[in-house]
Amino acid sequence: MTHRIGVLLSGRGSNFEALADSVSAGRIPNAEISVVISNKPSAPGLERAKSRGIPARAIPSKGLEREAYDRQVVAVLQEYKVNLICLAGYMRLLSPHFVAAFPQRILNIHPSLLPSFPGLESQKQALDYGVKFAGCTVHLVDENLDAGPIIRQAVVPVLDTDDEHTLSERILKEEHRIYTEAVNIILEGNYKIAGRRVIRSA
Repeated sequence: MTHRIGVLLSGRGSNFEALADSVSAGRIPNAEISVVISNKPSAPGLERAKSRGIPARAIPSKGLEREAYDRQVVAVLQEYKVNLICLAGYMRLLSPHFVAAFPQRILNIHPSLLPSFPGLESQKQALDYGVKFAGCTVHLVDENLDAGPIIRQAVVPVLDTDDEHTLSERILKEEHRIYTEAVNIILEGNYKIAGRRVIRSA
């Protein structure tokens, strides 16, 4: 069986490209990215998807209430028979309708060690707070902001010379690595959820 992945993005699509590379190289076996969707028609990630021969759809969100918009996105994902959704820089909070349509089948990558520094500008938050370690988190998505059970995390030391750009670049390398690992964990199905914990099976 081929796993059908849908990717949602709002910008350049760096994590989408990392996932696409992993699918092409067989690091995510028996899988394909079936469709890429953006709420922003100008998102560079859409063109990057088209250049790879992956269907790319722009569904503008401006002026729509969250659930009305999400119903459009869910319909397209169902049209492409997607069974796993990866958020890759998707700058929208999902509605309960969206989450219920794909229970425990939506992943997000966030550039902090959640639950620290959710939301926007996580790297700036980390630097402003003075932490010595930052990182990234892949988690299952619920209807709350950056709040679902955690699948994988990676730690990055914060250097005295770091600014937002240098810290973001080092975190991004880890994002690309652990997103592939998290997708494989979910697709293989060798895990259970106990409270907020995602525990891999032996």
